[in-house]
Amino acid sequence: MATKSKKHIGFFEKFLTIWVALGIAAGIVLGHFAGDSIEFISSLEIAKVNIPVAILIWLMIYPMMLQIDFSSIRQVSKKPRGVVWTIAINWLIKPFTMAFFAWIFFTKIYGAWIDPAMAGEYIAGAIILGAAPCTAMVFVWSYLSDGDPNYTLVQVSVNDLIILVAFIPIVGLLLGITDVVIPYDTLVASVLIFVVVPLVAGVLTQRILRKSMGVEWFTNVFLPKLKPLSIIALLVTLVLLFAFQGQNITNNPLIILLAAVPLVIQTYFIFFLAWYGGKKLNLSYPVCAPSAMIGASNFFELAVAVAIALFGLQSPAALVTVVGVLVEVPVMLSLVAFANRNKY
Repeated sequence: MATKSKKHIGFFEKFLTIWVALGIAAGIVLGHFAGDSIEFISSLEIAKVNIPVAILIWLMIYPMMLQIDFSSIRQVSKKPRGVVWTIAINWLIKPFTMAFFAWIFFTKIYGAWIDPAMAGEYIAGAIILGAAPCTAMVFVWSYLSDGDPNYTLVQVSVNDLIILVAFIPIVGLLLGITDVVIPYDTLVASVLIFVVVPLVAGVLTQRILRKSMGVEWFTNVFLPKLKPLSIIALLVTLVLLFAFQGQNITNNPLIILLAAVPLVIQTYFIFFLAWYGGKKLNLSYPVCAPSAMIGASNFFELAVAVAIALFGLQSPAALVTVVGVLVEVPVMLSLVAFANRNKY
């Protein structure tokens, strides 16, 4: 009897937490030695969108959009309960529980260390992160947990479509509740720049290259070569972010740990809610596992971009979204291990 080959996460994805930690360290060191001179980069912006960071974020998201096949949405009718359950988790529950956990920790538990004005921005960063369900790394989590790849693709496609219409109202509603003034024009511009434009570019590139070079070349040659681009762009973005956050972090080195706690709690909470809820709905394991993974993980590229556009490179909101990147990989790998131990 043939032995099933063991699945492995890619080199860049496997050590993403290490790369992120190194990027954070490099950014703090750069910010310390460069001083005020590095602030020139923050002045390079159009309509409150920083140009260098916008380019880097675009380079993160574009390769991911190349993998989306929206024709797969036709498969939704085959497993409607799984799709409906995941949509409910991502859009009716997750953003609100993230806001709740952030409010509890940043205004109540951390009240002695964080002043109310700063707490509002930390909450805003968590809200932005919680309102952006994963569209890329979830492919890795689904693969490692033996999820249904076609179902995962459907979920990613549906989420991308929902983001276009639901992200702005949900973020606006929750930021309004937390008394943070939000410029809707900047938020709309961010979604257009960081979702719509790369999505259209990805679809056009996919169609052109598949037609001219063939599907096999596009899938097995072009996409693998482009894949490291997202990680490299992410790391350079982190260096810039933490170069501007360096003084805040050195003045309060525990802030990363404090920000990580509610994010980790939220991730585990949403995963187990989606996991056990899916089992109650009699979802098959290959459908339930990706459903829980999608709910637990975040579209952190979009969250980082929107936080920067709304509140600036040096903001606590941007810092929270970056901390989300730092904690996601180890937490999600632990959830993959849980799923593999509890297959049914």
